Amino acid sequence: MSNMIAAHEVLPAGSWPGAEEADRVYLDYDSRHRRRLVLTSAKGVSFLLDLARPAALADGDGLQLDDGRVIAVAAEPEDLLAIECPSADARLRVAWHLGNRHLPVEFAGQTMFIRADHVIAEMLVGLGAQVESVNRAFQPEGGAYGAGRVMGHDHGHGHSHDHDHDHDHDHDHDHGHHHHHGHAHSHD
Repeated sequence: MSNMIAAHEVLPAGSWPGAEEADRVYLDYDSRHRRRLVLTSAKGVSFLLDLARPAALADGDGLQLDDGRVIAVAAEPEDLLAIECPSADARLRVAWHLGNRHLPVEFAGQTMFIRADHVIAEMLVGLGAQVESVNRAFQPEGGAYGAGRVMGHDHGHGHSHDHDHDHDHDHDHDHGHHHHHGHAHSHD
């Protein structure tokens, strides 16, 4: 693979308008989280994706090849569930249940999209949602830090979750009055 052309840099969607798109590579949601992988574009260009660290590739990102060409990342359509709710309260409840199960969710206006799953579909219908099977590109939310993936909690950067939980509750209160208890104790 040492002679294979490689892509070492991801150009975020919208940041490479001056570069010409040489080709496209179609990747589903799982395939768009990579560090090192041999890919083949739609026109048959084989190249090595060789990034310094794993990246969550988004629809519209560009992969900069060693020779200057840019291969566009296109989100490949997949089987999803489109979820509509009758009210804001119902939508909030459904979103809570999906988040509680750590499911990747894409929000598009009033519609939520998740991967097709018949068990989850039954739960959603039980919660009052309308569920429809669709086939489209999937670009779920990136999680609490706005990038990366929800599953596995990889945010594309290293960070620690160490927190100081020293809650010193020493309460020494002087209330401005003194209690003198003149008790004599004799121990004969």
